[in-house]
Amino acid sequence: MRLTQSPPNATRIPTPDPEPTGMSSDPPMRSRGYLPHADHPWLVQLVTFRLADTMPARLLEQWREELAHLGDDEAAKQVRRRYQRYLDEGAGACYLREPEVADMLRDVLLHDRGVVYDLRAWVIMPNHVHLVLRVCQGYSLSTALERIKGVSAHRANKILGRSGQFWAREWYDRYARDGDHIEQAVAYVRANPVKAGLCERPEDWPWLGVLPWPARG
Repeated sequence: MRLTQSPPNATRIPTPDPEPTGMSSDPPMRSRGYLPHADHPWLVQLVTFRLADTMPARLLEQWREELAHLGDDEAAKQVRRRYQRYLDEGAGACYLREPEVADMLRDVLLHDRGVVYDLRAWVIMPNHVHLVLRVCQGYSLSTALERIKGVSAHRANKILGRSGQFWAREWYDRYARDGDHIEQAVAYVRANPVKAGLCERPEDWPWLGVLPWPARG
């Protein structure tokens, strides 16, 4: 579903999407079933998607139940922290740790840049991916991520000699309200491999990129 104007106010739902500190004042999210998503052309978003085997289906619901007494805002914050820590600990098979798979995914991410979406920053972690992007007119975030995940899943399974589901069905997104929040999101993406203990400096991680927005008339 594509929206042609800024999303209206909606009920807040605790969500497990990681966020930079500077985005702690949450913009409103839209609810479409189980997970909330904002889906609007040119909306700058921090998006996270993960491998299918990284997290038991029941775990997120368990966290929500455990933290429900904190209220929506604090519960959401604590669930996000648990979620990111769990991923950073290397849950699952971590197929993206394989250089050939990570290189392939990088190429897929960059292929539709400037056509389907503009990509400001990206990082490929061993079991998940963070993007800062804005979807171009005529596309939706759902469409963009389906293209990325569909193509890369087929190619990754071929590289790895496996079959079956590669990516988890859901993803998590949070949109930035202004330029400061965008740059905080970019800084968050750059810091991810360092925070996870994969390298000492962002520049040392080969599957990370920060790009300027393209000029648009």
